[in-house]
Amino acid sequence: MIPPLLPTYNRADIGFVRGEGPYLFDEAGARYLDFGAGIAVNVLGHAHPRLVAALREQAGKLWHTSNLYRVPEQERLGRRLVEHSFADTAFFANSGAEAVECALKMTRRFHYAAGAPQRFRVITFEGAFHGRTLATIAAGGSAKYLEGYGPKMDGFDQVAFGDLDAVRKSTTPATAGILVEPIQGESGIRVPPAGFLKRLREFCDKEGLLLIFDEVQTGMGRTGRLFAYEDEGIAPDIMALAKGLGGGFPIGACLATERAASGMVPGSHGSTFGGNPLACAVGNAVLDIVTAPGFLDRVRSLGGHMQQHLARLKAEHPDVVAEVRGRGLLLGLKLHVPVAEFVAKLRKNGMLAVGSTENVARLVPPLTIDESHLREAMNALSATCISFETEKESV
Repeated sequence: MIPPLLPTYNRADIGFVRGEGPYLFDEAGARYLDFGAGIAVNVLGHAHPRLVAALREQAGKLWHTSNLYRVPEQERLGRRLVEHSFADTAFFANSGAEAVECALKMTRRFHYAAGAPQRFRVITFEGAFHGRTLATIAAGGSAKYLEGYGPKMDGFDQVAFGDLDAVRKSTTPATAGILVEPIQGESGIRVPPAGFLKRLREFCDKEGLLLIFDEVQTGMGRTGRLFAYEDEGIAPDIMALAKGLGGGFPIGACLATERAASGMVPGSHGSTFGGNPLACAVGNAVLDIVTAPGFLDRVRSLGGHMQQHLARLKAEHPDVVAEVRGRGLLLGLKLHVPVAEFVAKLRKNGMLAVGSTENVARLVPPLTIDESHLREAMNALSATCISFETEKESV
């Protein structure tokens, strides 16, 4: 008999009922240090008072009107995201997948409006994750996500991550754009080779392509900059955001230059819930905090300290930890032991992390952690590594 909830998740047998800062509490009252943050979503931790206040205030005034009318909170959030980015305009959705869908549609419409409807294909990269819709699983190209859903949606040409020659060879007169994550999260915190993203920008400019950055996971301060593209000294034409933008409240956004958005006209795209007053009130509160003076400087500093701690962990436990990856507070441990077992043992030691492919444990804590939380995390990670070493010795 099928359970009340569709069995599409392999859930850990634990339920959380309360959160406070970087901690979650389960049904029995046990406390866990949350370095999974809802898969890099809870950038300000749990029950942040500013976010709670913003949600309560807006909930007492207005929840939803649809996009048939002006939404003042949406206008304010869009204006502020434009002011803090490369973009000239924003479209609001409810998730990262929806934001990427908008980016893909915008790319096709750009060329259609420019008189080149034959240009609709988008180059993507092996190891990418862009969402779970039919278009975004086709863009990601992962066999396990495509299995059982019929023919793969056409329009995507996938090449090796970081391989500019492969990009050149895959570009045809039908190519419309390139979609890339500045750092691949789902596939194991994979950072591209130095200069790769800059060369992609140059190539797109030369070939008349649109460059799309999927910053669903890297955006909103996760790497120590508001957006990861800032570290590259370039800007995309279109960018997808979600996850941290709402600090846990569902919201996504597609940002674009005026030129890239030139094909989008009334009726060309839409969303019933996208950018509703509740979501945008929380998004504005998140933006207040992450753009406050010193906040991102602190994230970069903490990220550097955490990388140093993890490097020592690797040196002390070389049979467990193979490599430290990432930037800012988007970090990963490539392991010699099975990542699922590592995450499970870590949970028994009172800490949460997120598994990913390439046998990497993702460490994506709230951006509001401090040095005491780093020390607590390292104690749990060290205890977990020791447990594997002890098991090995006893065999």
